[in-house]
Amino acid sequence: MKRFMHLILAATLVSSVGTAQELKGDLTQGGMVVGSAEPGSKVWLDGVDVKVSSDGKFIIGFGRDQIGTLLLRTQRPSGDINEKTLTITARQYDIDYVDGLPPKTVTPPASWTARRKVETGRVRSGRSFKTDDMHWLGGFIKPAVGRISGVYGSQRVLNSKPRSPHYGLDIANDVGTPIVAPVAGTVRLASPDFLLEGGIVIIDHGHGVTSTLFHMNSVDVKEGQVVEQGEKIGTIGMTGRANGPHVDWRVNWKSVRLDPGLLVD
Repeated sequence: MKRFMHLILAATLVSSVGTAQELKGDLTQGGMVVGSAEPGSKVWLDGVDVKVSSDGKFIIGFGRDQIGTLLLRTQRPSGDINEKTLTITARQYDIDYVDGLPPKTVTPPASWTARRKVETGRVRSGRSFKTDDMHWLGGFIKPAVGRISGVYGSQRVLNSKPRSPHYGLDIANDVGTPIVAPVAGTVRLASPDFLLEGGIVIIDHGHGVTSTLFHMNSVDVKEGQVVEQGEKIGTIGMTGRANGPHVDWRVNWKSVRLDPGLLVD
């Protein structure tokens, strides 16, 4: 499978008033940026509040199809306002053809509707926390060893039927290969048998940043458990909608789907 090309752009923006405001990360579709502002500042991205830590740290991210510019607005404790226009770089995405899936996982039957409503609600709930933790400051590691079999952003064609884009990083290896926490955090969802995701775990890293891991053969953690980076949380499987053993790793900033590949490259 072809890998898509991406542009990594690190940016440092210096305020015209006093203390420097620093942004480090990828100003591109699927990118995540960590910011530093004067302690006590308030931050908005296109008019939406951004959570800021007591020492001025914050995080922002951009979706797969984000285009154009976004306005980052910072208000210092003194009341001074600094505005920066962020230009988000567009990317080109490949098409992934995935065949051999059970037909009911490509077009779910009506009998699944009630259960899927519960499952998707649990996923939304697991990603809804906005704690003061900032485990993401230490960086990310891949959750498993293996071959990259799927990448973020690619259009999915499942059993010859076009479907939504892929929003994760797929790592393929043998069933039973350990899966570890890519970043420390609190387990918000742990279930062995979702219909499409199979074994699933959601880890809350703080400030609305979460990792979700699918298709697990075993889930070895419990909801509410605190895990460290690199700690085993389960094993690779081919549960749910999978045509081979792998783990599908997804990263969110609130409801914004980010590219895990950019976080570990």
